[in-house]
Amino acid sequence: MTNRITIREVAKEANVSIATVSKALNGVNVVRPATKERVLAAAQRLHYVPNLMGKQLKNTKTKMLGFYTTSIKGPYFSVLVEAIAREAETHGYAVNVFLSTDKRVVLNRILGGMVDGIIGFEDFLTEQDLAAMEREQIKAVFIDRNIQEKNFGSVVFDSFEKGKAATKYLLSLGHKKIVFISGIAGVYDSDERLRGYCEALKEAGISWRSDYQLQGFFEEERTRASVQQFLLEQKDLPTAFLAGNDLSAIGTVKAIHETKWRVPDDFSVIGFDGIDLLNYFTPRLTTVKNPIQQQGITAVKHLVELIEENAFGISYVLPGELSINQSTKQVNE
Repeated sequence: MTNRITIREVAKEANVSIATVSKALNGVNVVRPATKERVLAAAQRLHYVPNLMGKQLKNTKTKMLGFYTTSIKGPYFSVLVEAIAREAETHGYAVNVFLSTDKRVVLNRILGGMVDGIIGFEDFLTEQDLAAMEREQIKAVFIDRNIQEKNFGSVVFDSFEKGKAATKYLLSLGHKKIVFISGIAGVYDSDERLRGYCEALKEAGISWRSDYQLQGFFEEERTRASVQQFLLEQKDLPTAFLAGNDLSAIGTVKAIHETKWRVPDDFSVIGFDGIDLLNYFTPRLTTVKNPIQQQGITAVKHLVELIEENAFGISYVLPGELSINQSTKQVNE
């Protein structure tokens, strides 16, 4: 049974009548500005949103799953979203994609009864937002955010172990000067891959260098610009680059070639994810292949379990696999 905040509770919080709350929230111009401001503040504190599906759906299921993210750029998302939609269909659900950088837009759809459960990407929902979802018993599975609660599960890659393994592979080839290109600070996979890189260097007795950490934001062009500037200005050049994802690895290779160096003759490069685009890119990139499609399938299956079976949230960790190709080679220093 849901614990959804009602208009009655908003009225009590604001110390006004239910009718006043209704008029204030619906923009009826008979409420004094100060009263309206108090009502809106109370509604925000309580995370109140109206049930967007209407009273007739109060005790029924929508058979809709939600997927939210701030961007779907890049080949990773095409594979992930298609896997989510296909798997949802096999369970009798459709998928509503919430693409927005406005947290309130996303929360209104989650808390407003438009979907039976949500698959969340990225971590812009705060602990307070999650508490509001938990209070109203919203079922959710998070990707790229490791959470395990009663109503929340997650599906993540073993990014720490594979970040460490990719770095150790470069070390085994004789590379001691390795640049790491991070994605977005605070994002689980980016942080864990960086942590694995640092751990491998530490175990090898190599100190972490701040000038050997660049930021590519998981984007090809921003990585290309960052690496190109680095190569033009850096005096103590590395011999290898470990990129946060494959798009960053592609941007790294392009920057290297544009500055008249070559991969792997001058620099080795490794990426993450194993996206299909690599099949058409030269040189063939060494990468950590992550089961992106399986990530989407697992997220849907677990979310349906939470919704239909009232299961307890689980954190699934999916293994990746280092795929060695043409962008890495042995060095002798």
